[in-house]
Amino acid sequence: MFAHILFPTDGSPLSDAAMLTCMEFAKSVRARVTALHVMPEFHMLTVNTEMIEDTREQYLIDTEQRGRQVLLAVEQAAREAGVDCQTVLRRADNPYTEILEVARDQGCDLIAMASHGYRGIKAMVLGSETHKVLVHSMIPVLVLRPFAE
Repeated sequence: MFAHILFPTDGSPLSDAAMLTCMEFAKSVRARVTALHVMPEFHMLTVNTEMIEDTREQYLIDTEQRGRQVLLAVEQAAREAGVDCQTVLRRADNPYTEILEVARDQGCDLIAMASHGYRGIKAMVLGSETHKVLVHSMIPVLVLRPFAE
């Protein structure tokens, strides 16, 4: 069925819930998982160019540290579920393009990811990385939504 699942995560509570579901699914089909976290690029406008350098350096350090923490949580969940897992940390402005690139480069045959479920104007303004992946992916995408209580 599926042998290699890409699990992109932003570290949000919805992604954390989807992570557990993804690990259960991966275990049930004996698939391995590659977890991906995409860190945003640094963007800032200012007239004080010295401030940019200090801020940029700290921003890069902070986002990388957070990204590693997010991926560490996925590695731990995979270990607890008995699922083989590797991690990839990338930096880009468009996470969906990195998701598709990593899926292709790693030979994944399924992308499993959370959806925040934005609707209406909010969805139009914020966009949806999940929607972009669904539209552009050449491999199956499993959208993991939280269960209603």
